[in-house]
Amino acid sequence: MHLFYAQKIVHNQAILSPEETKHCTKILRKQVGDTLFLIDGKGGFFEGELVTIGKKDCSVRLFRTVENPNQWDFHLHIAIAPTKNISRFEFFLEKATELGVNSITPLLCKRSERQVIRSDRLEKVIISAAKQSVKPLFPVLNPLIQLTNFLTEWANASTQKFIASYTGRPPKLLQELYAKQKDVLILIGPEGDFHPREIELAERNGFQLASLGKSRLRTETAGIIAGHTIHLLNATL
Repeated sequence: MHLFYAQKIVHNQAILSPEETKHCTKILRKQVGDTLFLIDGKGGFFEGELVTIGKKDCSVRLFRTVENPNQWDFHLHIAIAPTKNISRFEFFLEKATELGVNSITPLLCKRSERQVIRSDRLEKVIISAAKQSVKPLFPVLNPLIQLTNFLTEWANASTQKFIASYTGRPPKLLQELYAKQKDVLILIGPEGDFHPREIELAERNGFQLASLGKSRLRTETAGIIAGHTIHLLNATL
């Protein structure tokens, strides 16, 4: 199934962007009257008919809303330090989208090797991954933020909060600590892990130390395993 992303939908009509139009009409050779499947990134999944084709856009008449079987009732938020090699962070974004992560916040930590990210480029990675994995709801990509500021913002949040790290005192595994079907926020540090003072500050702000296993993991791998752990725990209900 080929999916198209429609950012602009008014009533029962969707307008495809120039990029989506090119993919639809030039690459896939879709014609007026053909049936298309569209997602809006907000959870909407639609079936429609291609009604007009222009040079820069095309319009689709939506005639059916398709039920999304992959939607869950809890909120999964992963806050993670972007990697020095941006392609590795893009890989994480792709897999997090496939898993159904709801929110992603890039963190700037003491040991961070990357200080700047291009949100426009990263959003394209998310859109592509969502289309390929049939995920109508895109993860929200928040702006890059200092870890200390982020911890302050979330200090009083009622969601379950974990910081994935190993400090020499063996923490319990994430799957032993997480209460199923509950909103959850997981912090993933940079290569070299969080600074001890960052871990201390996180714990003072209500974050619980959690382990992702015995293996030493790259940042992007840790983020994927954290998301997959929550996904599997809730899938077994």
